[in-house]
This record gives sequence, structure tokens and C-alpha cells, in this order.
Amino acid sequence: MPHPVMPRIPAQRAAAARADRPVVAFFDVDETLITVKSMLDVLDHHFAERPEALSRVRSELFALRAAGTARADLNRAYFRRLRGTEESELARHGRAWFETALARGDLFHPPVRAALDRHRAAGHTVVLLSGSFSACLEPVARHVSADLTVCTAPSAVGGVLTGEVDVPVLGEEKAVRARRVMRELGATAQDCHAYGDDAGDLPMLRSVGRPTVVGDDPTLTAWAHRLGWHRLPGVRATAAA
Repeated sequence: MPHPVMPRIPAQRAAAARADRPVVAFFDVDETLITVKSMLDVLDHHFAERPEALSRVRSELFALRAAGTARADLNRAYFRRLRGTEESELARHGRAWFETALARGDLFHPPVRAALDRHRAAGHTVVLLSGSFSACLEPVARHVSADLTVCTAPSAVGGVLTGEVDVPVLGEEKAVRARRVMRELGATAQDCHAYGDDAGDLPMLRSVGRPTVVGDDPTLTAWAHRLGWHRLPGVRATAAA
């Protein structure tokens, strides 16, 4: 299986980017750009007609989380429960989830969405960088006109998920992918931006010169205080206002 990475940037575009030193803005998605956890919400849509299966799967995943299972292992456990599902079916459920959530009017986190729009207006390359997967992220990316989506890629054979994942895009892997994007675009890390809400986003935030902490995660808040990083209110603070 090929290593799950972003779509390849055309050589002409990469060469042009090096000529004018582009700026890249990386956005975590769940509870940063949007107010929910996309993978769980899409799971609800996927099992909507099988409530017993949905209850079982959610219970299993929450039990693993309560037991302190590492996020990468939780990610793998999620996809094991989708073994045998067609990619096209998941994509359809992802679109249905997005349209339903968008219609509610509270899907996007306003301060982060505003920041993304400012980056796009400034001509920066907007990248969604997430541990989620394409069924959840493609509708979001299209709606905000993101340039690239870098995410976890579950293994599939003949368009059907095997239940396996090569490398979940979490923690240090986010920084690996961010550096790869900057290198291919010819961007200087010091000029680039990143937005994240969770301690797992720390490697990504540290990989750029202009990080922004979203919310009050204790680990990220400590780094922000120490290094003067920019901060934005989190999803919960905004919802309570």
C-alpha cells in the first residue's frame, strides 16, 4: 500500500511557489476549525440504520478511551470497526453528515474560520491537517476552499476498507507532514502558521514560526505563555458565551 500522504503538488506549482516564498497555514480540524469530532459524527451517520451496531461500536471505542488507550491505537480501533465498508459508502455518509451539521449553523468555530478566511484572502496556502480521514474532511475542505487536505488514510483494496491503517496522522506525524508540505512548496517554516487545540497538536505547532493555540489545553497553554504564541478562544468557551 502506498504511504498515505497528501495529493502530490504539481512540479510547476512547486517551482512557482519557491520563486515567491509562499506562506502555508495549517489547520487542525476537529474542535479547532469545526466544533465537533468528525469521525464520531460520521460514525453515527454510517450506522444510522443499525442502532444496535452503533451503540456497540461507540461503547467499545469509549471504553478504550476511558482505559487510557493511546490516540493512535484508538484511531486504528475505529477503522477496524469499519472493515468491509466501501469507500464510496463512507464518502456518501460523510457528505450527509456535513450537510446536516452545516444546516444547524454551528459547525464551524467562528474565530478559527475567520482566521482561515484571512489566510486565504492573503493568498496563503490553506492546508487541513488532521487525524481524521477523507470521508469526513473532503466536504469541509471544499466548503472552505482549502488547497490541500493531509489526513489519515485507511487501507483499502478494491475500494473496500481492510480495517488497517498505515500511519495515523497524529502527534509527531502531523509535524512530519507539515514539514513535507513546506518543503515541497518551498516555504520557510518561520513564515508559516498552524492552529491546534490539543496537546497532540504540539509537534505541528512547533514546526512553524507562527503557531496559534485554540482553547485552554494545559500543555499548549503553557507553551503559549512561555513563548508568546498567539491564542484564540476554544470551542467550549465560544459556545458558553
